[in-house]
Amino acid sequence: MSEFEHVTTDAAVAVHEAAADVFDALLHEMRELSRKKPDATMSATKVKLVNSVLGDLLGNLEKEPEGKYLGVLEDESLPQVSDALLMMAQFKAALDAFEARYRRYISGKRYWITKETLAAWDAEDADPDEDRAR
Repeated sequence: MSEFEHVTTDAAVAVHEAAADVFDALLHEMRELSRKKPDATMSATKVKLVNSVLGDLLGNLEKEPEGKYLGVLEDESLPQVSDALLMMAQFKAALDAFEARYRRYISGKRYWITKETLAAWDAEDADPDEDRAR
C-alpha cells in the first residue's frame, strides 16, 4: 500500500504537461478578448481550437472530483466570449486541483506521484546497492 492517498499515471501527467501551457495561453487570450468584447460571439474556428485543448484535458480531468463540472464548448450554437471564459475558468481550477492532488515536494524536489514513479521507488528500496535519488 502506498503512503500517498492520490496516485495518477505517467500518461495522465504527460497529457497534463503537454496541454496545460497551451491552455494557459488560450485562457490569457480569452481574458483579453473578454475585456474588450465580453458579449461577442466566438467564431467556429476559435471554438474548435479551444475545444481541441479542452477535449485533451477532459480525458484526464473527467475522472477527478472536479470533472463533473467540465465540458467542451457548444459548437452548434456558438458561445459568447464571457461564457467560454467561465467554462475555461472551471478547467483552470480543475488543472490546479490535479496538480495539488498528484504533485508532492519530497526531499527538496517536486515529484508527480504516479504508479510508475512509486514502482521505481519500490524497486530502488528493494535493491540496497542502488543509490536513491530522493
